[in-house]
Amino acid sequence: MNIEKLLNTIIEAGKMLVESGAEVSRVEETMVRMCHCFEGIEYADSYVTLTGIMFSLTYDNQTMTRICRVHTGEVDLNRIDQINTLSRRICSNPISVDELANKLDRIKGMSRYTFKETMLFGAVGAAGFGMFFNGTLLEIVMSFFIGILIRCISCFLSKHKLNSFLNNAISAGSAALSAQLIHQALPQTNVDIMVISSFMLLVPGLAITNAIRDTIAGDYVSGVARAVDAFLCAIAIAVGAGFVMYFWI
Repeated sequence: MNIEKLLNTIIEAGKMLVESGAEVSRVEETMVRMCHCFEGIEYADSYVTLTGIMFSLTYDNQTMTRICRVHTGEVDLNRIDQINTLSRRICSNPISVDELANKLDRIKGMSRYTFKETMLFGAVGAAGFGMFFNGTLLEIVMSFFIGILIRCISCFLSKHKLNSFLNNAISAGSAALSAQLIHQALPQTNVDIMVISSFMLLVPGLAITNAIRDTIAGDYVSGVARAVDAFLCAIAIAVGAGFVMYFWI
């Protein structure tokens, strides 16, 4: 068995999970679980943070360790589910290291949502929150179009590798400006409802949830890091909207 390739493959699986938004406890458990599916592995352990992974395994009385840098990725719950399922499947049906690497490559290459799907469901989400906040039919429709605008801007900025803080700030500012312009053209609309409905698309719900889960699980470093990430995201939204509102008023 190629131990070096196994080590690199397990590290790649952990990296994919972190970049897809998985909580730290899940990543560490999945990596160790995958490693113990192969005969001869005497020891395996991992230490995962949002920005790096350290993994070590012992085979034939030899210990190998690798450190991997993790960069920010996009939330992909389907990828997390696929890797999680794979880790459990190979425990009952062992496979070779090459097969595991190939399966992970296929998961990594799976197409995510298309641009049109992202726009559509972002718009539907904004419109749904418009209904939740007791908006009129006109405000719901306007929130729908603002949702499309936010997703277009967010995808464009992400494509050009702009950091998440500026991405959220610009998206929030664009949403606030759009709501103000709509209100000028249609005075019967409520700016607050349109703004808050569209802003819900930018709220870092997964980061907040994972911050709580990591903290409860005892992963305080990752828990605090995710909480800070969510806090900075909220500040970015406030800065973008506040900038527009200040100069508009």
